[in-house]
Amino acid sequence: QVRLVDSGGGMVQAGGSLRLSCLVSGIIFSGKPMGWYRQAPGKQRDLVAGITPGGVTNYADSVKGRFTISRDSAKNTLYLQMNSLEPEDTAVYYCNIQRFGTNYWGQGTQVTVSS
Repeated sequence: QVRLVDSGGGMVQAGGSLRLSCLVSGIIFSGKPMGWYRQAPGKQRDLVAGITPGGVTNYADSVKGRFTISRDSAKNTLYLQMNSLEPEDTAVYYCNIQRFGTNYWGQGTQVTVSS
C-alpha cells in the first residue's frame, strides 16, 4: 500500500521559514518524479516545485529563489525548504509521487503565513 505522510507545516510570520517533509512508503522511492503542490481556499491545487528522478528541479515563478525541493532516497523522504515566506504562500501543501501514470498524494499539511 502506497502511503505518503506530509509534515512540517505551521504558522509563521512573513519572512520566516518552514521545512516540509514527506515520508513515502509502499513504493520504490527512486526513479519516480515527485513534487509539492498547494491549494488555497477556493483555488485549484497548483504545482509549487517538482523534481525528476535525475534530480532536475522546477519551480512555480512565485516561489523561485525562495523554495528548494530535495529528496533523500535513503530515507524515502521528500523535502521542501521554504524561506522568505509571504502571506500569499498560505495554503495546504501536498506531496505527490507518480508511478505508471498514477498520482499518489499525501494528506496535506497547513502552512499559514501572517503579515
